Amino acid sequence: MKYYFLLFALLINALISAQIAFKITSLPENTPKDAKFFMASSSNNWNPSDPNFQFINNGDETFSLEIPENTENFEYKITEGSWDFAEGDLYGNTLSNRKYNALTEKNPVNIQILSWQKLAEKKNTLSSNVTVLSENFSIPQLKTTRKIWIYLPPNYATSKKKYPVVYMEDGQNLFNDATSFSGEWKVDETLNALFSQHKTDAIVIGIENGGAERLNEYSPWINKKYGGGKGDLYVDFLANTLKPFVDKNYRTLAQPKYTGLIGSSMGGLISFYAGVKYPNKFGKLGIFSPSFWFAPEDLTFYIRKNAKKLKNSKIYFYAGLKESEDMVPDIQKTEAELIKLGVPKKNIRDKFSEYGTHSESYWSQEFGQAFEWLFENNK
Repeated sequence: MKYYFLLFALLINALISAQIAFKITSLPENTPKDAKFFMASSSNNWNPSDPNFQFINNGDETFSLEIPENTENFEYKITEGSWDFAEGDLYGNTLSNRKYNALTEKNPVNIQILSWQKLAEKKNTLSSNVTVLSENFSIPQLKTTRKIWIYLPPNYATSKKKYPVVYMEDGQNLFNDATSFSGEWKVDETLNALFSQHKTDAIVIGIENGGAERLNEYSPWINKKYGGGKGDLYVDFLANTLKPFVDKNYRTLAQPKYTGLIGSSMGGLISFYAGVKYPNKFGKLGIFSPSFWFAPEDLTFYIRKNAKKLKNSKIYFYAGLKESEDMVPDIQKTEAELIKLGVPKKNIRDKFSEYGTHSESYWSQEFGQAFEWLFENNK
């Protein structure tokens, strides 16, 4: 009996201590000699400088990282501690997320870095009708400032009409590949194309994320591992500072049925929260691959308490089937709660892409359809 108990204990210990090894085996020639390398992944909420995911210098021009073995698949990229210096493809362009498959991947996983995007200078893809509204827009609620971009429709200067407005998170990833960390949404190209086809138009406000403060600002609730807790202050800024400024200084349709919020990942979580908290200001919600896992119990409680206020809101959910295994079920659970609590089913739409991953490249493909559905009766 003691033998079997000991064998069982050894087996459990082996399972607990099992590690996945990742090894950087080659680097671009222009890599700084003192560079440090990190793994940003769906497992650490895409933190580009997580000390728990820092590679160790082996002293032979290779670098290693070991993390606890996980039965779930995940996506990742290698950075030099910032999204300004993320790995790129052979030509310095945006590289699709790497994918770890727990069933098929060999251990260790060897990684060759082909380029660093910043060092290769990513291409400027900003359209002429996108400008910087402010380099340092004041956020009094958080006692900080933030860069903000504005997209104006092609006919804004030649017309006197008023326009719907969409407020979008992670503004540096919306319009310009040169400022994005993993490719852009192509919001400007998409809306310009829609305008040329059937005169669909809107103003888009892109708010830069807070970098190291992103997780804290994009959740009203605290996750013991990742932080959070400043989301209420952030959405108060959106509703009570930024929106009034935009409505005062631009020709906008200020009613909630003409005002939207769109975000992805943690940006999807905070956009959804803002829409639930302020349905009298934001009536259109585009929620892409939302991080509903961040504080699931708090989220459910908040929905049950406030869903009755959303009867006039429209909500578009999008996610990819190649994301985490909980992504789609979390969205479906949220939809079911909303409908059960009185939100009209016709006001909710979802789309789950068979090959979709947690990345701007897939969100950009869906942005146009989401925008058209959300604002289809506002032309």
